[in-house]
Amino acid sequence: MSQTIRLEIEIPGELKLLRLPIGVDRRLHELLDKQDSGQKLTDDERREAEGLAELNDLLSLLRLRSERLSRAA
Repeated sequence: MSQTIRLEIEIPGELKLLRLPIGVDRRLHELLDKQDSGQKLTDDERREAEGLAELNDLLSLLRLRSERLSRAA
């Protein structure tokens, strides 16, 4: 069963700030590159990569939605 949650979030003036920090983004890419090269990730690495990817997706969604709202206003 799905739920709808309404959040009010203060968006930074520069939407580009809604991204993973450089070091975190670099770690995500290291894990993905390791996996893409055929190396098996440990369970901890896999969970880390999944969590970082989910966080990146959330930030991207927030950035896109806030850009859309800014254009509509």
